Amino acid sequence: MLKASPRSNRMIETPAVNRHPGARQFNLRPSPCRLARRSTRKARVREVTVDLFLQQVLNGLTLGGIYSLVALGLTLVYGIMAVPNFAHGAFYMVGAFAAFYLTSRFGLGYWSAMVVAAVCVAVLAILAERLVFYPLRNAPELSPMIAAIGLMLFLEAAAQALWGTDFHRMSPPWSGVLEWNGVIAPIQRLLIVAAAFGLVLALQLFLHHTVAGSTILAVAQNREGAALMGIDPRKVGMATFALSGVLAAVAAALYAPINLIYPAMGQLVILKAFVIIILGGMGSVPGAVVGGLIIGMAESFGAFYVSPDYQDLIAFVLLVAILSLRPQGLFSREMRAS
Repeated sequence: MLKASPRSNRMIETPAVNRHPGARQFNLRPSPCRLARRSTRKARVREVTVDLFLQQVLNGLTLGGIYSLVALGLTLVYGIMAVPNFAHGAFYMVGAFAAFYLTSRFGLGYWSAMVVAAVCVAVLAILAERLVFYPLRNAPELSPMIAAIGLMLFLEAAAQALWGTDFHRMSPPWSGVLEWNGVIAPIQRLLIVAAAFGLVLALQLFLHHTVAGSTILAVAQNREGAALMGIDPRKVGMATFALSGVLAAVAAALYAPINLIYPAMGQLVILKAFVIIILGGMGSVPGAVVGGLIIGMAESFGAFYVSPDYQDLIAFVLLVAILSLRPQGLFSREMRAS
């Protein structure tokens, strides 16, 4: 419509306004209720994100604790023999089968089965040291490695002959869950984390605050010098293999209720254990623990935020990335076999 300008006699055109009482008036501003709903929705999304993050932290601690126990046993054996023990994964498998059959066939309790399985695998590790590795102590470096691979294949074939190729699962001793601020934590996983890191702490105290642990470190650093001081390297070697067998069996018994049990289950575990000890530094006990935690956390978050298909690949990608920056590993070598 036309409207006269107050400053001149010219007529200017202004947009018409619909004054009809039934016309709808649209307000582009969101209502306070809508703003409140949006803020509530964003708060809920943040809570769910934090809950999922904490859940992956728990899963990473679970995997890291198991990997650390296996890698610690491998580190101890490497410190004494200076040879990667590829049969360590088979010890892990035997411990899982022993705990499974002790609970399912013989009716032993979970903790009792774990102790008996640890004793059985310790005896098996001592026999392996006496019959396989000790006779090759003066052989070329390649001979003990080939012997370890042969022992691993022999134990896997024996497990298939005794227990078959089927998959088994151990019933968890505690099937309940704990919930805290929206984070659901299965009791079995909390038990794994507490037991694994408690055993790691006990091993550290044993190695650095007991006479037996000091003899193991002394033989690992200088075998001839320890022998001149009156330490019997043969007994120390047997004790070290027994200790590594105990660590492998306990790790397998802890992880068996949430994992499948089968004859080839130790192959992937031993590969990751080698990745961990190389990552943390060959012969470094703290490096084995930290490396296990790094691999466990990386696998947990990678499987959740990237894809579960790449979970097993993450460990090897991390190995290449870290060694390209620090070829000697994260920690200095605490145990050097002479």
